[in-house]
Amino acid sequence: MVDRDFYEKIKKGTTTIGIICSDGVAMGADSRATMDTFISSSEAIKVYKINDGLAMTIAGGVGDAEYLVKLLKMQDEVYTMEEKKSLNPNSATSLLSLVLQENKGFPFYVQLVLGGITKGNPEIFNIDPVGGYTKESKFTSTGSGSLTALGYLEGIYGSDMTTADAVRHIAKGLKIAMKRDSATGDNTKIITITKKGYREYTREEIEKLVK
Repeated sequence: MVDRDFYEKIKKGTTTIGIICSDGVAMGADSRATMDTFISSSEAIKVYKINDGLAMTIAGGVGDAEYLVKLLKMQDEVYTMEEKKSLNPNSATSLLSLVLQENKGFPFYVQLVLGGITKGNPEIFNIDPVGGYTKESKFTSTGSGSLTALGYLEGIYGSDMTTADAVRHIAKGLKIAMKRDSATGDNTKIITITKKGYREYTREEIEKLVK
């Protein structure tokens, strides 16, 4: 039996954003972790690099999410040794979907976004706690501040958006979410993945974009 009251109290507040761009993908999140109304950390990591062409954002239970990050990194190492290539967003999503579906009785309390490049094409997948997933064609957002962020993204998104443009919009979208959602806040982490590789933006670079 799943203890829903327990899940209501664990660390779960956040806002994450993923955007499909003309030259790759851009993903970002805030760094606040909450437990009910208590801010338990202002330095939580919610965007993880899996390999040079794949990243994952996390929302939900911190322990559950970190376990899945470690599992995916381990599987990526094994896959790379055996297949001589890294996991891509599609294969990584299939793997995590199976893990989550096998644990429906006591699910991982997470919502994950996987993004990266597959054969030169940008891809983003949104995965729910029981393994259902959606391949996004434009953008997605998860966490307690996602409704606010999605409203902003609906108004600015265009198919010709570059990763450079998307970084600026992710920074602004997260800043707007922070104003409306108390569980979203503190620092911002934003990354891009293009044919040139994986890039993480510095705090100074992000601060300039939202002025």
